[in-house]
Amino acid sequence: MKKVLIYGGSFVIAMTLIAWKLNANKKENEERIAVVRESSAGAVPVQILTVTEATVNQTFTENGNFEAVNQIELTSELSGRVRELYVKEGSVVKAGQVIAKIDNEILNANQAESRVRLEQKKQNLQRYEQALKSGGVTQKQVDDARLEVESEQAKFVQANKNLSNALVKAPVNGIINERFVEVGTYLAAGNKIVEIVDDAKLKLTVNVNEYQVIQLRNGDKVEVTASVYPEVSYAGVITFIAAKSDASLNYPVEIEIKNITGKALKAGMYGTAHFAPENKTSSLMIPRSAFQGGVNSNLVFLADNGKAKLQKVVAGRTYGDQVEIRQGLKDGDQVIVTGQINLIDGKDITIMK
Repeated sequence: MKKVLIYGGSFVIAMTLIAWKLNANKKENEERIAVVRESSAGAVPVQILTVTEATVNQTFTENGNFEAVNQIELTSELSGRVRELYVKEGSVVKAGQVIAKIDNEILNANQAESRVRLEQKKQNLQRYEQALKSGGVTQKQVDDARLEVESEQAKFVQANKNLSNALVKAPVNGIINERFVEVGTYLAAGNKIVEIVDDAKLKLTVNVNEYQVIQLRNGDKVEVTASVYPEVSYAGVITFIAAKSDASLNYPVEIEIKNITGKALKAGMYGTAHFAPENKTSSLMIPRSAFQGGVNSNLVFLADNGKAKLQKVVAGRTYGDQVEIRQGLKDGDQVIVTGQINLIDGKDITIMK
């Protein structure tokens, strides 16, 4: 008896659910039929969106690698053999500190010889000037003697400079990152001696696109983070914005930061720049789906007194699914966002919720 009651109750419930589902399907079919009838009569069902201005979020991030602001490959300014080396890789140096000494015996001799010649030329000039007063020489001879003194003076200055260049000095503070020579190495002018890296100040170089670069200015502050210390933010300042794009149509931007004691970054590490332009702008925004045949067509349909109106617009930047409209629309316009495939200019429409 109990089984009969259970089976009977289950049957009643099942029949009730089937009847409810059939009724729901009937209503849905009637709504679809109504839309089809309306469409067959000439009116195309569409959905619309009222255009309004919205504040655009212009923040963006770009990734790059840190480089030293001061990174120098120090080269020899003269030829000669390395006699002394006072640094090794990892040595900390100060600007003006002697790094290496190049053989200077010949340079000493050249300087001494040049000094002697200069003194001789000066004495000759004095004698000619005295003789000119008594008419023993001409003015041209005096002028020639003066030119010889000036020429020898220039040679003496060069000899002193060569002798000074024999002592190779660090031009900046930093760390010897790489040493290219050993004691006894023969150098030609222009050969590399050491690479000096100053990691007290680093710069992060990133690439931004044309829409982003117009929002940036030299001196703008930028928050910088690094993957090795994700909990720390480094204060950065834009120091360079390229005037010309690279081959990928991006613009290199350099951001200088100061290292933090205990969380010091090194050249070559990976970093992220967080740009937050201060110039907030409001723009008309519409969804990508509103465009007829894609954003590049710059064509949309408007709902205008029960008819579809084809409208030419100028699309700007894209933010996710939203597209900025620079020209062609105004606040309050009703843009058709679905059903455009069945539309032509002037076609009757019916607006669906």
